[in-house]
Amino acid sequence: MLAGRLLEEELTRADLVTGSRFVLAAALAVAAASGGPRWLIAALAAAALLTDFVDGRLARATGTVTALGARLDAEADAVLILVLSAIVASDQGWWVLGIGLARYAFGLLFWAVPKLSTPPLRARPWNRVVAATVGITLAAVAGLSSPGLAIPGLSSPGLALPGLALPGSAAGGLVIPGLVIPELVARVALIAVAVLLAESFLHETVDRWRSPRPGVTVRFGTLVALAACWIALSAPALAEHGSVSALFRLPVEVVVVLALALVPLRRLRTGLAAVAGALLAILLLVKVLNWSFTAVLDRDFDPIGDWSLLGPGIDVLGDSIGIGWARVVAVLAAVGVLLVLVGLPLAVVRLVQVARDLRPRPFRAVAVVVTVGLLCAAAGVPVVGAGTTALAISEVALVRANVADHRAFARAIADDPLAARAASDPRALLAGLQGKDVLVVFVESYGRVAVQDTTYSHGINRVLDSGTKQLTAAGYRSRSAFMTSPTFGAGSWLAHATLQSGLWVDSQTNYRQLLGAERMTLTSLFGAAGWETVFDVPADTEDWPEGQDFYGFEQYADSRNVDYAGPKLGYAPVPDQYTLEHFRRTFLAPTDRRPVMAEIDLVSSHHPWTPLPRMVPWRRIGDGSIYHHARGQGPSAGSLPDAATIRRMYGQSIEYSWRALTSFLTTYPDPNLVLVVVGDHQPHSYVSGDDVGHDVPISVIAQDPAVLRRIAGWRWEAGLRPAPDAVVWPMDAFRDRFLAAFSR
Repeated sequence: MLAGRLLEEELTRADLVTGSRFVLAAALAVAAASGGPRWLIAALAAAALLTDFVDGRLARATGTVTALGARLDAEADAVLILVLSAIVASDQGWWVLGIGLARYAFGLLFWAVPKLSTPPLRARPWNRVVAATVGITLAAVAGLSSPGLAIPGLSSPGLALPGLALPGSAAGGLVIPGLVIPELVARVALIAVAVLLAESFLHETVDRWRSPRPGVTVRFGTLVALAACWIALSAPALAEHGSVSALFRLPVEVVVVLALALVPLRRLRTGLAAVAGALLAILLLVKVLNWSFTAVLDRDFDPIGDWSLLGPGIDVLGDSIGIGWARVVAVLAAVGVLLVLVGLPLAVVRLVQVARDLRPRPFRAVAVVVTVGLLCAAAGVPVVGAGTTALAISEVALVRANVADHRAFARAIADDPLAARAASDPRALLAGLQGKDVLVVFVESYGRVAVQDTTYSHGINRVLDSGTKQLTAAGYRSRSAFMTSPTFGAGSWLAHATLQSGLWVDSQTNYRQLLGAERMTLTSLFGAAGWETVFDVPADTEDWPEGQDFYGFEQYADSRNVDYAGPKLGYAPVPDQYTLEHFRRTFLAPTDRRPVMAEIDLVSSHHPWTPLPRMVPWRRIGDGSIYHHARGQGPSAGSLPDAATIRRMYGQSIEYSWRALTSFLTTYPDPNLVLVVVGDHQPHSYVSGDDVGHDVPISVIAQDPAVLRRIAGWRWEAGLRPAPDAVVWPMDAFRDRFLAAFSR
């Protein structure tokens, strides 16, 4: 439509100035995408903003103010803000892209709802102020702090968590010669303009809704509102029963709409309807999150503790489908959330008003349906549902349970019977390990299904049996069993904290609570007893001061400081074999040192399990450049292989991790080395299947017979492969039983 009008009408000089803003926005995108210098980005952004300042004044000065010019100006502003938000998003997080997409999301909403299609009779000058503020803020952050637009698949902001570290930018300030913009200042400014923009669009929506629109039919809008509310109210029942028939049940919550229609005061009625719609929107989003978390983690979404997992989840998704597509999914999800949060309140307001205008017919119809529904329910044929009410009740109960769990967990943290002994004589608790290097090695996604009753367990068992023979020939002995992990499919850090602290850490809420408290861990105890303590987490990309304060490790090796110069293969920034070799060179090879206690995370078996590194000669590992030539196994990430291929690649990833570990031990045999090798959780359900439990294998490996004699009472299986009926411990029991076995 706009292009047609451009052809029909003669462009003014002011329109040409406005059009140049499109050209400058395109040049800005090209400069950022090609990694252009910041001064160029700043100059282009400033020039584009200057055209926005000039075109309106030129049009008024020459008497050429037209509706086409105003429309062209609005579209140019929208394109410029979209480009600037994309540039800033590459550095500040992809949520910033929502600022640029907000105009198009609300435009779609205004187009879809007829009553919102026509602008209010009087435009708000404040809207122009907000648009200018948004543009100036984005330009300042983009030009003064952004290194350029990230190309999908090459870079990604993220969040590092213990056990799950994702690509990210460095912490701290963003610096260019002569100017420093602190990260916090940029983030606060962006949040502020996002709030201003949201207020502006929401106010515009309300103004459009309230304005009289002669000749505009409202029937279509009412049908859309009814359909949206019906689907939202039926979603919980649809998820529970897994059948489309749930959509044909009358939601009992429709009574709320009728009750609101009886409220005599218009403003109060509208406000209550909007609140009811907002609650319905939130419950719908919670239901969607429950679906997602059940599919990935085999549990419902925790409305208190799980919000921090949503951002990292996008980057984990990127390892499967490619970071570019993952960002597209994230943007679409953000737009969908925005439409739900805005659309459902408007829909409920519409239905309440329609019910009031049509009184008493809706009341009679619902009364008849409810009566028939109750009779049908008594006869065993339900036609009335209350899924949303049940969901709301369950969410409230979950929040109350979380509050109670928080208090109980605080008492459990404080109740540590070993703390006094550790404070008075920490060496006594580790007397049986004096002079030993102790490594707690977590193998990512190494669950019971890896060694039992699956299509891929045969290959893994063959590697474990072969590894047992190789270790025996090198002088090692091993004992194995199972442990029940507190997490499933993901959340490795919960298992790490559980094993180290002796507490059952099964939620993000408990995990954050634990990291902010004082509790003796295996690492802190070894450190107090004289060991050099190390955390080797090659997937992490940022500092982790909270972990260092809690665990008390002295050395922290992550993807930034292990001198790795090879490619990223799958999720893991560093292959397991390189992780072990670098750890040996750095911490075990020096002769003038204290005994070492380390937690090492092997993450080559992390989802999406492709492509996988290949074993290379240990003497040729060097800085990892050899992996550029040793082509990875399996298709590239993002190719979406079929389910059978995914399961096969998972099995191959566990085989690789164990080959690397057993080869490491046999290549560098050490009589003073003790290993505890344990899985963190079962793999995702699309690999492990349904109802497979939370058990993971665990093995103790050592050359010194005295070490294995101390754990003889555990009655674990000989070798690296536990039998199906092997001993099973809860993971939080390990710390105390381990210390009991090796104490004086």
